[in-house]
Amino acid sequence: MRLVTFLRKGEPRTGALVEGDSRILDFQAAHQAHFGGTSPHLASMLAIIEGGDQALELAADLVTKKPAAACVAREGATLLAPIPQPPQMRDFLCFEKHLLQAYTALRRIKAAKESDPEAALREMDAKGILQMPKTWYDRPYFYHPNRLNVVGHEHDVSWPVYAEQLDFELEWACVMGRPAKDVPKSAAGKHIFGYTIFNDVSARDEQSRESPGTLGPGKGKDFDTGNILGPCLVTADEIPDPYALTMVARVNGEEWSRGSTGEMHWKFEDCIAHVARSETLVPGEVMGSGTVGNGCGFEQMRYLKPGDVVELEVERIGVLRSRIVRPD
Repeated sequence: MRLVTFLRKGEPRTGALVEGDSRILDFQAAHQAHFGGTSPHLASMLAIIEGGDQALELAADLVTKKPAAACVAREGATLLAPIPQPPQMRDFLCFEKHLLQAYTALRRIKAAKESDPEAALREMDAKGILQMPKTWYDRPYFYHPNRLNVVGHEHDVSWPVYAEQLDFELEWACVMGRPAKDVPKSAAGKHIFGYTIFNDVSARDEQSRESPGTLGPGKGKDFDTGNILGPCLVTADEIPDPYALTMVARVNGEEWSRGSTGEMHWKFEDCIAHVARSETLVPGEVMGSGTVGNGCGFEQMRYLKPGDVVELEVERIGVLRSRIVRPD
């Protein structure tokens, strides 16, 4: 199923994309039509996830019945993030190519400030300055995005007042379906409920000022509307091979980035097994993949502008669209 959270008469509702994603089935309206009353299992996306097989079977039954009166046009509907406020978020660095190219860009920026940039680059290479950390190959790195700053498909991104260089990040994410603690990688996939697209919007100039502190990206990542999820949450059974999906980013219709989920060095199963050591993961937790190689403007030394429309597309999930706006 292709699950969504959307607004209907100003209230958040859960539903599923149907009829080629052209319509949304309102779960509670469908339940009312067929069974009378509402179901607590359908009250929110988190309730569906926490409801396990019983909730999923109920939702699937309603999609099969699909009463016309419970369907609304997707066009014009306001989609929220599939899980508007996840119980927890983690964003990993799973793609080697992205990190290698990010360090290359950092060296170029630093070298450009010297009288002889080429000589400065050679010196940095010789001394191992701003090189890929070897520890990245030992374990998947992650930080905690602000789960309260999450928005959905076609929601405007408000440019942070302190930033000059704003960037997108082409990512995708898995959502936990049931609790996990001390699970091996071989069993971790059974805990994944589904997948969505993630745009980790980044204020690059602020991020560069925060990074020497080594405590994380700070205000380089944390600002309202900076974490975008959507357009839907696709249940894991709909994606037989999650590591064979094409990923594309477009800005104003121009393709900036292209990659594949198959390029992940660390798979989601690695990430779950790593984090779940002596820690209980709960249903609804979101785990971002980190940026695919070439998946941001920083790797190409170009950035977004106010008014830009960013579209992130992941095969079998859809397109996550956002417009960049600068507050008055």
